[in-house]
Amino acid sequence: MKAVKAGIIYVGKPGKIVKNAYVIWENSVLKGISKKTPKDAEIIGESKKYVITPAFIDAHCHIGMHRAGEPSEEGEANEKLDSILPHVDALYSIYMDDESFKESIEWGVLYSCVLPGSGNIIGGKGVVIRNYARNIEEAYIKHAGVKAALGFNPRRTTDWKGSRPYTRMGSIGIFRKWLIKAKDAMKLIKEGKKVEEEFDPELRMLFPIVKGEEDLRVHVHKEDDIMGLLMLRKEFGLKIVIDHACDVHSKEIFERIKKENIPLVYGPIDAFPYKTELRHERWKNVKYLVEVRPFFGLMSDHPVVLQRNLYLQLRFFLKYGMGKEEALSIITLNNAKILNIDNNLGSLEKGKWASFIVWNNDPFALGSSPKLVVAEGKTVYKE
Repeated sequence: MKAVKAGIIYVGKPGKIVKNAYVIWENSVLKGISKKTPKDAEIIGESKKYVITPAFIDAHCHIGMHRAGEPSEEGEANEKLDSILPHVDALYSIYMDDESFKESIEWGVLYSCVLPGSGNIIGGKGVVIRNYARNIEEAYIKHAGVKAALGFNPRRTTDWKGSRPYTRMGSIGIFRKWLIKAKDAMKLIKEGKKVEEEFDPELRMLFPIVKGEEDLRVHVHKEDDIMGLLMLRKEFGLKIVIDHACDVHSKEIFERIKKENIPLVYGPIDAFPYKTELRHERWKNVKYLVEVRPFFGLMSDHPVVLQRNLYLQLRFFLKYGMGKEEALSIITLNNAKILNIDNNLGSLEKGKWASFIVWNNDPFALGSSPKLVVAEGKTVYKE
C-alpha cells in the first residue's frame, strides 16, 4: 500500500475539497482519502504545498493519428475512401510512439478519446485509450461512439473518393439516406423477409445508431447546424453527443441543449478560427456556457490545441466565475461520464483506478507543474 500527502486534494466533484490529507492506494486501485497517517503504507511524498487532482481526460482528440514531427500528409485522422464509414475504427490508426503522448503524461493527461476526423459524414468509431500504454492493445479501454460531422468540413472534401456533398443540405441528404436505409433494412429483418447477414457491414453497423443504442459524436459548430442536428435526432431517435459548438454565441442554443439533456464536449477554446463556420468563435462565448451550464466536458482536439495544454483552457471558466473544483471536474468527472468510464475514472474515490496528479503548487498558478503523475497505481512521471 502507498500514500502521498497534500495540502489540498481536489476530489473531482464540485464542492469536494479535502485539506491536509493522504491519497492512499494499493496496486491499481484507490483505497481512499484519509486525514490520518495510514498504517503499513509507504509514504512516497508529503508537503503542505502539494495539490492533488484526478488524472485529466481528453474527451475529443486525434493524438497518435496526427503525430508530432511527421509531415501532415502522413496524418491518419480521415479515411478518404468514402463519406459513410461506420466500420472504420480509430484504434488502428493510432501510433503509441507519438512523442505527444510523453508531453501529455508530463502534464497529467492520462486518458484520451481518439476520434476519426470530420472530413466524412460518418467517419468511424472513436476509442478511449491509456496515453501511457506501450501499444494499442494495452492502450485500449473501450469504444466511445461513432464520429459524424455536419457543417463545413464534410463539404470541403469533394476531391476525396465516394459520394461527396458540395453543400450542407447535401451532407444532411446523404446522412438521411443511410439512416433511412438502415431503418428499412431493420424492418425487413423484423418481418422475416431478410436476415442480417444479407446486408453489407457498413449498413449493419448503422443499426445500433438508428436504434439509439450507440452514441453519435457529432462535429458541429454553427447554431443552425446544431438545430439541424436536433431535428435529425428527433426524426430518427438518435443518441447524440455534440462536439465543438464553438460558434455558438448566444445563450439560447446552450439552453436548448440543456433542455434536451444532450451532453456537450466543448472546444477547443484556444484555436485559431480559420474557417467561415467559426466566424463567431471567441473565448468570450464561454460566458454563455457558464451562465447556462448544460452538462459538458472539454476537449483539446489535439493537435488543434496541444493536449498538454488541455487544463490551461480552464482559465476562461474561472474568469466567468466558476470555482476551481468545478472547473477541474470539466476535464475529469464530466469527461469520464460522457465517455461512460466514470466507474473507474474522473474522481478520487475508493475503488476507482489510482490515476492522479501531484502538483508542486496550485495547478491554476502559472508557475506550477506536476511533481508526480500516477497511472493505475504506477508512477509514469516524476519531476
